Amino acid sequence: MEDVLEDVRRDILPGLTHWQSPSFFAYFPMNASAAGFAGEMLSAGLNVVPFVWAASPAAAELEGIVVDWMGGLLGLPRRFLFSGGGGGVLQGSTCEAVVCTLAAARDRALRSLGHEAIARLVVYASDQTHATFQKGARLVGIPPANFRVIATSAASGYGLAADAVRAAADRDVARGLVPLYLCATVGTTGLGAVDPVRELGEVARRHGMWLHVDAAYAGSAAVCPEFQGYLAGAELADSVSMNPHKWFLTNMDCCCLWVASPAALTAALSTDPEYLKNVDDNGAATPAAIDYKDWQISMSHRFRAIKLWVVLRRYGAVGLRGHIRRHIAAAKWFEEAVAADERFEVAAPRRFSLVCFRLRPRFDGDGTVDDVNRELLAAVNESGRAFMTHFVVDGKFVIRLAVGGAATEMRHVRDVWELLQHKAEDVLQRYQS
Repeated sequence: MEDVLEDVRRDILPGLTHWQSPSFFAYFPMNASAAGFAGEMLSAGLNVVPFVWAASPAAAELEGIVVDWMGGLLGLPRRFLFSGGGGGVLQGSTCEAVVCTLAAARDRALRSLGHEAIARLVVYASDQTHATFQKGARLVGIPPANFRVIATSAASGYGLAADAVRAAADRDVARGLVPLYLCATVGTTGLGAVDPVRELGEVARRHGMWLHVDAAYAGSAAVCPEFQGYLAGAELADSVSMNPHKWFLTNMDCCCLWVASPAALTAALSTDPEYLKNVDDNGAATPAAIDYKDWQISMSHRFRAIKLWVVLRRYGAVGLRGHIRRHIAAAKWFEEAVAADERFEVAAPRRFSLVCFRLRPRFDGDGTVDDVNRELLAAVNESGRAFMTHFVVDGKFVIRLAVGGAATEMRHVRDVWELLQHKAEDVLQRYQS
């Protein structure tokens, strides 16, 4: 084993991107913590597989408890909790949650329309919605031509306008198509934009669509009461998902999916072979048990619940709120610093801990502004002192700074701003010469 670990140190570590670095500001955070690590060790060490209740009763029941705890912390409507008639499951990723909810929506619709109607089903999302929804729609058999990508604009803060969805759905109905599924995102990947959940929920209700709320990144912020308003209207949704492994101090992998109707989900995903049935001491089946094999794509099921349980027990609501607020305060400071420097501009409103910005055009019609910003981003990343990524909005190349690392403090955000200023000076000087 010493030889193996030496090979890791020599051959593998030098080629890794250090996601847990306090100066990692790329993509979205992928938190790790001592508690999350301990929980992951327990999960891996115990190595139980609670795919049916009888396979590991405590693991299956802990999962139901933990997802109800999480739903309560985020202020979700009671209808998504087991205690309120709904329920939740811990999956590996948002992509899995999307495929499961799309399958549930599809089967719910086809029970009345007939299976031949699958070619008439339509899915709606914005141009800021994560691409995983298009992948998921293809996987469940929705024709690519029936995926509606609806444009957003700066006027709505790049949120999905309900009127635009309503108009698109009405056009589809007039053509004999069937609106099936609508995604509302709270904290989009590119810009951190927020869709109006309540307004979209009303459109979904009007057309009988399944409404999914994707809060993969920003859902963690809802642990703070002041950010729960972004989920207002979730009572109109059929499902909600968020990823504790992004910003909630929980090591990979862990995605919470809540559904208002567990029966709708399990009807699409359930299998019931004799060898997987729960049987009590008297030989009778136990139908009240939760079999998580019927809540997901795969048959096997990891003991993720113990990992999230350890995190919740170790940090508590107060500690987790402090973690989120610290990052949002740092991002606010960075946004203000960018706005105060006349060379830079903020590209989109900041709502959480993501700031999108760029160097301004130096004059009207400056055709080099995107190249300048590409060079700036490359210079920062090549320095090895920080790592960021980019996005393109309204045809503009912008730089994303996502604050959220477990070890990231205000000093690291100040340091990256100083680095950006220094590199910007070098880049601009080259273009002026």
